[in-house]
Amino acid sequence: MTEPKMLDAGRLRAKLVDSGPYAALDVVEVTGSTNTDLTAAAASGAADRTVLIAEEQRSGRGRMQRDWVSPRGCGLNVSVLLRPRVDPAVLALLPLVAGVALAETVDRATGVRAALKWPNDLLLGEEQRKAAGILAEATAGPDGVAVVLGMGVNVHHRAEQLPTGAGGLPATSLVEEGADVDREAFAVELLLAFAEFEDAWRSAGGDLERTGLLDRYQRWCATIGQAVRVELGGDEQLHGTAVGVDAGGRLVVRTSDGGLTPVSAGDVVHLRRA
Repeated sequence: MTEPKMLDAGRLRAKLVDSGPYAALDVVEVTGSTNTDLTAAAASGAADRTVLIAEEQRSGRGRMQRDWVSPRGCGLNVSVLLRPRVDPAVLALLPLVAGVALAETVDRATGVRAALKWPNDLLLGEEQRKAAGILAEATAGPDGVAVVLGMGVNVHHRAEQLPTGAGGLPATSLVEEGADVDREAFAVELLLAFAEFEDAWRSAGGDLERTGLLDRYQRWCATIGQAVRVELGGDEQLHGTAVGVDAGGRLVVRTSDGGLTPVSAGDVVHLRRA
């Protein structure tokens, strides 16, 4: 296996900024959260498509304010500041755009079996263990609404370094699934794929269907076809079978009475393949 090595900010900037689609890129040794840092940068006027990568992240955030901690040199902890001129109502679709970029990059670069769990998790291997999370956070400022989109990918983590997934779900990494990964090359490929898909989404006014990204997301989505329990908050739950994802990015669940319920937010538990 390839041993972890530190990322070279100069090489990354040469490929992603100087001759690539991004405006700025920095790599820091350690931070609490790349999303938090870029949110502050957004308030100070940082440019559209500014990228921040951390070698070590000590208090990263997932959905539902869960912690996401990654030891130095093990993961790809990256956030991108975006200022798309689209209806703010469609900004919540950005994690799905990032999910397609992530799943397709893993498939192309490593050959490891990848899948997506709605709305923002990457699953790997036959057992579909969690290996990455995606979090998009909107922030308002004098230049309008910006979005900071973060991706935390377990790359070189060994079993003893792996965090516990949401709800106690088992976690994995690319290396634990047998991939020999160069983090720098993987970062370049992922960020180029994301820029390509996000540009298409932006050009289509945030319409997932027009770009074909909705169909691509559904092909990768392991939640579709599963019997699921959706935890909606408090004691409220929805049980049924996930049958698709609609143009608004909502998970569509068929309940026992045959009705279809679109879910825009909630923790999804895969129960079994329906």
